[in-house]
Amino acid sequence: MPNHINVAAAAAAGYLTKICHQAAVDGGWWTHPNGEPITDNPLVFSNKLMLTVGELAEAMEGDRKNLPDAHLPHRSAREVELADAAIRLFDLAGGFQLDLAGAIAEKLAYNAKRADHTRDARAAEGGKAY
Repeated sequence: MPNHINVAAAAAAGYLTKICHQAAVDGGWWTHPNGEPITDNPLVFSNKLMLTVGELAEAMEGDRKNLPDAHLPHRSAREVELADAAIRLFDLAGGFQLDLAGAIAEKLAYNAKRADHTRDARAAEGGKAY
């Protein structure tokens, strides 16, 4: 994959991390109702990660039943729930100062060179079907 694509992906992911996390901070999702930060709790990361899993399960259910989204009925549930999952992931990365943007760019570059990710490798006996 050309490097300019990796740079663009990192820039987009960095921007999404900032806006998704700030929206969650502004909504009060990173503080207790009493105003104390929630990051003192060692389970915060895993709890927020599982909320992302919930969004993915909702996307699967929307796909399985071919449902429109309940809040944005002009869109499919699978589309909107995937957006919810992405928003949660970018928020989580922002909340824990993770370089998700850099990791995405590096992972795209790595995957572009993987032998097991080529069409020939996938078509070969024992290759990855999906």
